[in-house]
Amino acid sequence: MAMLGLKLKTDPYWARIVNTNIEEVLTDHAWCEQKAATNAITMITYNSEYTDLVTELLTIAKEELEHFEQVHNLIKQRGFTLGRERKDHYVNELFKFMKKDGSRTDALVDRLLFSAMIEARSCERFKVLFENIKDPELVTFYKELMISEAGHYTTFLGFARKYGDEKKVNQRWEEWLQFEGDLITNYGKKETIHG
Repeated sequence: MAMLGLKLKTDPYWARIVNTNIEEVLTDHAWCEQKAATNAITMITYNSEYTDLVTELLTIAKEELEHFEQVHNLIKQRGFTLGRERKDHYVNELFKFMKKDGSRTDALVDRLLFSAMIEARSCERFKVLFENIKDPELVTFYKELMISEAGHYTTFLGFARKYGDEKKVNQRWEEWLQFEGDLITNYGKKETIHG
């Protein structure tokens, strides 16, 4: 996961925790996908003048919604029920780190970096799952999703560098990576995607 630049790898022990409660991780995962689709749509709403961004975000929103449907289908096939929406404390902490001042372009760039950060960690977590989870169906599923999340990460980071000053964006991305590296030490103890 060196290409993601993450400061701290997830301990494979986390996958053992996930193995003990597949229903919980699938429910949490479903809501993560729903929130990712909502995030893409929200960015479209606030940045509709960027035609290339809107085009890409529409694709991402559809993919995230498809992932939500895929996870929901897995939940149904296994005789589970989609539980209530879960709070994602990890994402909420990242959200607080996002810059709320500056120009509209500054806000867009930081929202793109926030999105790239979530995709990077999700990609890394899916890698840990497909390498360590006991369920053969989920091994295949999480390998495919890992590849998809890597693509989303690259897209968000690419647009941040396109719309912002590349040097400043790279500096800010390093701040994001540092913040997330410290933050993630509090996670990896529960059967949730970021937990």
